[in-house]
Amino acid sequence: MIIEGKFTVKVPIQKLWDTLMEPETLRECIPGAEKIELIDEFTYDCVVKQKVGPIKVRFKFKNKLVNIQPPTHVEMVGEGEDIGKAGRFTQRTSIDLEEKEGGEVEIAYCCKANIVGKLAMFGDRIMRAKAKKVEAEFREALSQKLKSLQ
Repeated sequence: MIIEGKFTVKVPIQKLWDTLMEPETLRECIPGAEKIELIDEFTYDCVVKQKVGPIKVRFKFKNKLVNIQPPTHVEMVGEGEDIGKAGRFTQRTSIDLEEKEGGEVEIAYCCKANIVGKLAMFGDRIMRAKAKKVEAEFREALSQKLKSLQ
């Protein structure tokens, strides 16, 4: 399954990059994030809980930054599983930041995810709808975080 999208925020690109590279920012902004901890310079240990349809999941996973080009591009790979055994996943995500007119920065992302287990039964349509909802919540939380830093 491929999930992609883009949105803009009004902040200098370097400030956005620095903010997004902070585990605490990610924990505060990613809906359902319980833990995002930097293990080493490139690896994050994460726990995120979500509800997809009638299934509640609590994913424990690791993300590793594999291609970093500050302040415009980062790629990460990750894998993990639901603590309650509802499914496993692997993912590869790329995020690109591009300066736009008026002091805005466009954040474009593409996530290629492979999900197996009970969650896979929901299919692309439901998973995409859930991803869009999570994106909207993340975008709002990130915007509020950036405003608080100004």
